[in-house]
Amino acid sequence: MSTTADTSTARSVADALYEAHLAARAIDPVIGQLGAGNVDAAYAVQELLMGRFEAAGAVRVGRKVGLTNPAVQQQLGVDQPDFGVLLESMDVSGNRAVDTSALIAPRIEAELAFVMARDVYAVDRESVMAAVESVVAAFEIVDSRVRDWQISIVDTIADNASSALYALGETRRPLAAITPAEVSMTLTRDGETVSSGTGEACLGDPITALVWVAETAARLGRPLRAGEVVLSGALGPMIPFEAGHSYEAHITGLGSVQVTAEEGAA
Repeated sequence: MSTTADTSTARSVADALYEAHLAARAIDPVIGQLGAGNVDAAYAVQELLMGRFEAAGAVRVGRKVGLTNPAVQQQLGVDQPDFGVLLESMDVSGNRAVDTSALIAPRIEAELAFVMARDVYAVDRESVMAAVESVVAAFEIVDSRVRDWQISIVDTIADNASSALYALGETRRPLAAITPAEVSMTLTRDGETVSSGTGEACLGDPITALVWVAETAARLGRPLRAGEVVLSGALGPMIPFEAGHSYEAHITGLGSVQVTAEEGAA
């Protein structure tokens, strides 16, 4: 099977996903147009999609690793990680409330975020770790422009790894001060525990997820850059992100991160 899609097909899929983002309206899966298992074609569509956003004024500020947790892979029926692009407009850190009206079927998951101190050209584990400035507790609010989350790995990659929004906590610590694989996470909704997990649930170690995205991004010609934020992937199962509820995740050694969902929030 070809590992690329023809230009017209890739652009057509990217345009459909871009319009779905703007309208907050789901579309049918795109795997039929790109081909089952055609990961390279899916990343090509993702890059075209990000190009559409950049042409409209969006600014890239980082990456997210997705599908690193076996529980989340099982929830979505996929069997390998992926990555997407974080845009400046996705950052809702410190917002009083997050508007759900511009989202389709959002879900929330707690993660680690790595803030990079410098560009990453060497992608061995030691070099990638040395490039980290700090680690912070994070929420990722994911959403799918593919109807009813009926996604394959090809669908989610093309749709920018089902990215939507993210929020960072206030406590930042140097990587040397924590052991990411050993952290514990508890996620509450309105004070009730609804998800929990550990760093080990993220590919065995969130550092492994960071190295994986550094390698993959470099291979695709977009290496990690100084100042970028990299979300590690979920530490526990994701849950629905619903208006009228407040969410808080506590991660050992990193404090907490909070968001509240409201429909039509300013």
